[in-house]
Amino acid sequence: MTDPEVLRIEVDLVIKALYERFGLDFRQYSRASLERRLQGLTERLELERVSELIPRLLHEPGFLDQAVNGIAVNVTEPFRDPECFAAIREQVFPVLRTYSYFKIWHAGCASGEEVYSMAILLKESGLLDRAQIYATDINTDALARARDGIYPAESIARGERNYQAAGGAGRLADYTVQQYGSARFDASLRENMVFSQHNIVSDEVFGEMVLIMCRNVMIYFERDLQNRVIDLFHRSLARRGFLALGAKESLLHLSAGQAFQTLDRVARLYRAI
Repeated sequence: MTDPEVLRIEVDLVIKALYERFGLDFRQYSRASLERRLQGLTERLELERVSELIPRLLHEPGFLDQAVNGIAVNVTEPFRDPECFAAIREQVFPVLRTYSYFKIWHAGCASGEEVYSMAILLKESGLLDRAQIYATDINTDALARARDGIYPAESIARGERNYQAAGGAGRLADYTVQQYGSARFDASLRENMVFSQHNIVSDEVFGEMVLIMCRNVMIYFERDLQNRVIDLFHRSLARRGFLALGAKESLLHLSAGQAFQTLDRVARLYRAI
């Protein structure tokens, strides 16, 4: 078993290598989560020590993506936390109807199930043709899955109840083509989507959004980093734009959260002041 103090030093060195060599800043990620994921990556690569990642990061072309994909958290499902999607449909969509064109940003979209969930609700509300949806993540493997829109058929089956609870007008399966145990979302849902790698920790504003979805990402960040990310979102929003966070996330104790008003505490839905 690795000595905790040795592990702390090794993780510090990996973080330093990622930051100084590639500009990727993991310094304020939740320490416990980062240690677990680096240890998991080390085991999958059949290495003995976390520090053995460093020479591969510095000298092995192409290893960076593999390392980042091993660190970044990727857990989601269709219409996850349906109360959030229901609140957006009821409180945000009436505002979106006043726009002839608007942008939505799914920051930290993981494998993309929630991006397709949003597109479905927009389509059912007659708003998809007006929307440009940006889906970003630091994890290139997850982005590739999101771009393909192919998921296990049982994932769609599990999402059916969430879809109904979010105010879905039909059946979630109606938006997919299923075969050989997989389900692919209809290509029409992807027409207004742009998938791109983006690191909310170190990258900057790239557009003026009316709605930003960043759900179950900031729980892995320390407080200072949470404030920095919320400030980035505020600067990325159009006037009186909306922000949706995950069920275990809140702006309540963040100084940057003072720039937002709470619309729905349960759904974690906020609006820029």
